Amino acid sequence: MNIVKTLAVAAGLATALSSAVFAQSLEGKVIGFSQIGSESGWRAAETAVTRQEAEARGVDLRFADAQQKQENQIKAIRGFIAQGVDGILVAPVVATGWEDVLTEAQEAEIPVVLLDRGVDAPEDLYLTSVASDQVEEGRVAGEWLVDNVGDDECRVVELQGTVGSTPAINRKAGFEEAIAGHDNITIVRSQTGDFTRAKGKEVMEGFLKAENGGADICALYAHNDDMAVGAIQAIKDAGLQPGEDIKVVSIDAVPDIFSAIAAGEANATVELTPNMAGPAFDALAAYMADGTEPEKFIITESKLYTAEDDPQGEYDRRKDLGY
Repeated sequence: MNIVKTLAVAAGLATALSSAVFAQSLEGKVIGFSQIGSESGWRAAETAVTRQEAEARGVDLRFADAQQKQENQIKAIRGFIAQGVDGILVAPVVATGWEDVLTEAQEAEIPVVLLDRGVDAPEDLYLTSVASDQVEEGRVAGEWLVDNVGDDECRVVELQGTVGSTPAINRKAGFEEAIAGHDNITIVRSQTGDFTRAKGKEVMEGFLKAENGGADICALYAHNDDMAVGAIQAIKDAGLQPGEDIKVVSIDAVPDIFSAIAAGEANATVELTPNMAGPAFDALAAYMADGTEPEKFIITESKLYTAEDDPQGEYDRRKDLGY
């Protein structure tokens, strides 16, 4: 069973592999894909699944790794335009600064689909945006903490994603919305971990030192699982038990966080499916076939997983999905 079919079973998602018409309509099309980089296991899985989707549909996928730099993405998109590609997928590293290059793509009559992140630009400059509801992701994480803390005082430290990125902005907003009105829960420290394990560990070490060796920390909220995994190591190095002494809730549902949950070292994760490409290719195929305009925002599910949801089984089902 290939990665895309396995993902469809594991995540319960329909992919374009079920539509022969769409698959035929993209045969031989050239699609550019500007990826942010490889800052996390989830990002690697998204790239792997996108490649599998493209191969299954007969798409010639032109891939560009931006290495977390917007200037590299803009250069890559301009390169795709110069090549005369049929469509462009872009996972934008930050939200601002896209209007000029998106206008250039529009003038070249090349449809652009945003993957997993949004941009601050007029909506008519891109065909559609395939993403989770990132505010909802943060809200689900916050609601889990509210339910599990009750009336006890809880001092929270927060590992934010890349500064200026839509996931960092929205996941923070959703979490804060969920804990609003619960005066016993307060975010006492918040700093970017740039979505990476190494930075998550480094920043968490600082949090622990600043908060009485971690004794004053009730919970960690991380904007992605990779930062959480790094932070878990920092907590262990400090002589504390993650998942018990400090509750851990994060977002993405990558395999390693399920291992941590199974070991009792993390408490909850909110799923972000890496299969953004399936709906994106569906939208491009329909548009190229007869000009069908897709919904402007195609939203994926934000599912909560805890120790009650067979974390070891989830790890086993996801470990070969490219993470």
